[in-house]
Amino acid sequence: MNIIGSGGSPVTPDVWNEREMRDALARRDVSEIYRQLRRHGVSQRQIAATTGQSQSEVSEILKGRQVMAYDVLVRIADGLRIPRGYMGLAYDGATAIRVAQAANAPDAEEEESVKRRKFLSHAAAVTMGAAVFGAETSTWLPASAQTPAPARIGMTDVQQIHAATKALRDLDYRYGGGTCRDAVVAQLSWAQQLLESSATDPVRKQLFVALADMHSLAGWTSFDVGLLDPARGHFGKALEFAKQADDDGLVASVLYRMGRVYLHHEEPNEALKLFQLGQIAAQDSGSSLTVAVLCANEAWAYGMLNKPEQVQKMVGRTKDEFARARADEAPDWVRFFTENDLHGMIGSAHDALAVFEPRKHASIAVAETIKCNEAYGADMARTHVFGLSLQATNHIRAGDLQEGVKVGRRALEFGERVKSARVADRLKPLELEAGKHRMNSDVRDLFEAVRRFRRV
Repeated sequence: MNIIGSGGSPVTPDVWNEREMRDALARRDVSEIYRQLRRHGVSQRQIAATTGQSQSEVSEILKGRQVMAYDVLVRIADGLRIPRGYMGLAYDGATAIRVAQAANAPDAEEEESVKRRKFLSHAAAVTMGAAVFGAETSTWLPASAQTPAPARIGMTDVQQIHAATKALRDLDYRYGGGTCRDAVVAQLSWAQQLLESSATDPVRKQLFVALADMHSLAGWTSFDVGLLDPARGHFGKALEFAKQADDDGLVASVLYRMGRVYLHHEEPNEALKLFQLGQIAAQDSGSSLTVAVLCANEAWAYGMLNKPEQVQKMVGRTKDEFARARADEAPDWVRFFTENDLHGMIGSAHDALAVFEPRKHASIAVAETIKCNEAYGADMARTHVFGLSLQATNHIRAGDLQEGVKVGRRALEFGERVKSARVADRLKPLELEAGKHRMNSDVRDLFEAVRRFRRV
């Protein structure tokens, strides 16, 4: 059945957010994109009309011909009303406004490895004290546009930004980045206008802190909905503002979050570099809890690299720093890291090692994640889904199939309530492990349910 969308698109916008379609868009696999459109009832003639191609060209692409030319990809995206960011293409003017007035969009033709190196170089320069604030930026880093602003601001204006960030972050934790990202970038667009306002030095310093935190949230929610380039751009700006404010704890926070982006994309070496860089800032901040967070994430990265001795070393240090920490003296950004999260991170590190040695590490991962999953409430729904998925995966690895099915079903139930691209991604190991035991009817049913969830 044909689905006619708004604004000339042959489909409704939700089609672009389906799992298989998002994967094809991310790969710029135009053949698969067109095949998905055909399944939605869109004819070759409609595709040709909206993309400015001939029907014969569309037919050849459907048969497997690759589309490599950047201008053709842009024309296809614009004609079909595909958000350019979904294909890693530079933003048009309208979309740039939505991403916090980003005038310099990412160069989509640049290799991902090059972008990672540029970000690491930028992060190192900022963290180690180079004077980069306001300097010419790389192509991946968005710049603020000049917009009208109030003539003068005070501490109340800054506090309002902090309040908005906190409220939006609560939404992210509870329901996922998909529920609030647009609100975050819209709020950020307004907040950045205050840079043009007159203010005392103390107020301006706190404005830098507020903008750094909001850029960090914009980066995190962008990551949560699968937009890597905008996430990296926001994190880069967050680093600059945090450094300008001399807030080492916030610098560590941003580096931790960007490192988590790379962990999610299975780049543990790149993540480890950012965590180690963040460790420098964390130690300078004087917050033991901040140091504990960075150590815990280093342990996870070492687990993905199959380095059990390094994992044990970093887990030990995490526990030591956590024991010394006083949550009431810790920065706001790090207070989420409670004993629940300590167990969750240790479980994640052993989960990573269990990929290589399941008999040795799966049972440890289960024991640790049980401790954290029992305590999570509705305010941490997304994290709870991640924990349940990890627990179920390791039950199956350890041979406890029935418990794995039971916990896996809970993960799917809670996952339905969260708007986060990461939920489907984090369920992939459960799908893989369940797929090894399809002779068991209950496990087979779980496997099919997870696969359906991940493809929606």
